[in-house]
Amino acid sequence: MDPKERRAARHQPPKPGTSPKPRRRTVPITVEQVVDAALGIIAAEGYEALSMRRVADALNTGPASLYAHVVNKTDLDELLIARLSAKIVVPKPEAAKWRAQIREVCVQLRDLYLAYPGISGAAFAVAPTDLDTARLTEGMLAILRNGGVPAQAAAWGVDSLLLYVAAYCLETSIVRRRVAEKDAVWVVGRDEMRRRLASLPAEEFPYTASHAAQLTAGEGHDRFDFTLEVMLDGLARR
Repeated sequence: MDPKERRAARHQPPKPGTSPKPRRRTVPITVEQVVDAALGIIAAEGYEALSMRRVADALNTGPASLYAHVVNKTDLDELLIARLSAKIVVPKPEAAKWRAQIREVCVQLRDLYLAYPGISGAAFAVAPTDLDTARLTEGMLAILRNGGVPAQAAAWGVDSLLLYVAAYCLETSIVRRRVAEKDAVWVVGRDEMRRRLASLPAEEFPYTASHAAQLTAGEGHDRFDFTLEVMLDGLARR
C-alpha cells in the first residue's frame, strides 16, 4: 500500500469485528514516531522550524524513510492536528450547559495549541476528515445542536470557533516569540503601545487616542474569553 492509500485508510473507521493486521515493517519507524518527533521539534523551536528533513534527522534516518509513512508536509500537518484533537475531552451534550461545554472544548484546544508554538497555523489548511479531527467537530456540533442552535448556524459556528481559536493561538505564539527576542519587548510592550496610541493626533484619531487604555487593556486570556462569549452570544440569538 503506497503512502496515499495509507492516508486514505486512516480516514476510514475499522470494519466491525476486524482489527488491523500486523505488517512487517521495512524501516524501524512508525507514523506515531514521526508525529512524536515533529511535536518535539515544535515544542522546542516552534512550528516554523518543522520540516520533513528536521523530522528525519531527529529520527536518525533519511527523508525517504519518512515518505514511506507520510505523504508530504501537508499530510504531516494533518497528523499533528489529529493528534492534538484526540487529546480533547468532549463532554456529553447537555442542553442547559451548551455554552459552558463549548467554552471548555475551546479552552482545551487553545492550551494544546499554545503548548506547541505556531502549530495552529497548520490547522488552517487541514480538512476535518481524519477520524480524530472529525470526532472533535462532531462533538462540538452535537453540543451546539443539543443547545438549540439551528443546523446551519451550528455548522458554521463550529468552523468559526475553530478558526478563531487557531488564529488567536497563532498570534499569541508570534507575540511570545518576539517578546523572547533580545530588545524586542519595547516593540510589543503594552506601555509602549498605549503611549503610541495616546500620542496620535487627536484631531485625526479622536477615538483611538482617547481609548488607548481600553485598546491595550486585558490580562492573560481576557481577550480570548471576551471574543468567545461574543461568538456564543451570537449563536444563542440564532
